[in-house]
Amino acid sequence: MHLGLEGRKAIICASSRGLGLGTAKALAEAGCDLVINGRNEQLLDQVAQELAAKHNINVTPVAADISSPEGQQAVLNACPNPDVLVNNNGGPPRRDFKELDRQSIQEGVVQNMITPIELIKAVIDGMAERRFGRIVNITSSSVKMPIEGLDLSSGARAGLTAFLAGVCRQYAQYNVTINNVLPGRFDTDRLKGGFEREAKQSGISIEEAKRLSSQQIPAKRLGDPNEFGKACAFLCSAHSGYITGQNLLVDGGLFPSAF
Repeated sequence: MHLGLEGRKAIICASSRGLGLGTAKALAEAGCDLVINGRNEQLLDQVAQELAAKHNINVTPVAADISSPEGQQAVLNACPNPDVLVNNNGGPPRRDFKELDRQSIQEGVVQNMITPIELIKAVIDGMAERRFGRIVNITSSSVKMPIEGLDLSSGARAGLTAFLAGVCRQYAQYNVTINNVLPGRFDTDRLKGGFEREAKQSGISIEEAKRLSSQQIPAKRLGDPNEFGKACAFLCSAHSGYITGQNLLVDGGLFPSAF
């Protein structure tokens, strides 16, 4: 499908690997000029060069912590008037909620709720003036289904979802949409850490831990970050102007619900 995004400008946060990279690839293929972001400058530069060469687009890498005011400003300086904003960020590490202190809770809320809100505030009025804007927040299936040890991440992302539910409806008349994509289990470095922990605790190999996890998913496999990116890209496209305030589960059927 032709997404109608040629020449558009997109910011994709935390996009040097994983789901952010999958999204950057899909938007690059659609013809968007990109600002990509991550903390590993060498990896980020490599990704930028590869995407620019493959798709003949402009790709600007910004190595920064997107949760910091300085990092946000650096990204916005590189692209002050984006047509597309994809909010993505690492979540707090898995831990029992009783281990969380005030500082770690605040940090988690900044990462997964406050940061995307700040970025949206910075760009949404310009999108409304230009009568085109697509904002996609990569959250988590844990917004709908609790995951043990990820209470802080789940709570912050659910807070973001609720916060934006009213905001998105204020801007729909300007062809600016805000949607959330909720990944389940994808074959990423973040999930690999979980497999390593499970393998150590259970006395099995990492591959066996990965296989057992996959068997719990109706699709019987982990997700591919590239297919996730294509789902995000559709919500960023010219064809998605009548979709806003929605939560798209991309989880291979793991969340058991009829509605």
